[in-house]
Amino acid sequence: MGPVPSSEGMRINWINYHTRVRDVFFRMDAGTKEASIAITLEHRDAGIRDLYFEQFLELRDLLHATLEEEWVWEKNIILADGREISRITKTLSGVSIFNKDQWPDLISFFKPRIIALDSFWENARYSFEGLL
Repeated sequence: MGPVPSSEGMRINWINYHTRVRDVFFRMDAGTKEASIAITLEHRDAGIRDLYFEQFLELRDLLHATLEEEWVWEKNIILADGREISRITKTLSGVSIFNKDQWPDLISFFKPRIIALDSFWENARYSFEGLL
């Protein structure tokens, strides 16, 4: 995805998207059975993580309008490593990163969503910078 500039017209590393807000990440993952794209809120302090989640809830309509679809919202989940996070996700089932025939499906899944997240974040990030 290197040739696609950010919504601000800048060069961007789409795989390691930098939100500029501590412990707020945009993550893309592809495995053997599914692919997912997520906004993860990973602050260790549950109160701060809840504050971030509540702020995203305030922006929910804007997020879904920009993405042109609804995502799954999970306030408190425990990861395999024991960390508790919040996340907002969209999943594509039935695909494998190891099946080259499905790579076009994976690109078609990830590309428009990460570009839409970038567009959303261009305006929304300012409401997070003043929270802490």
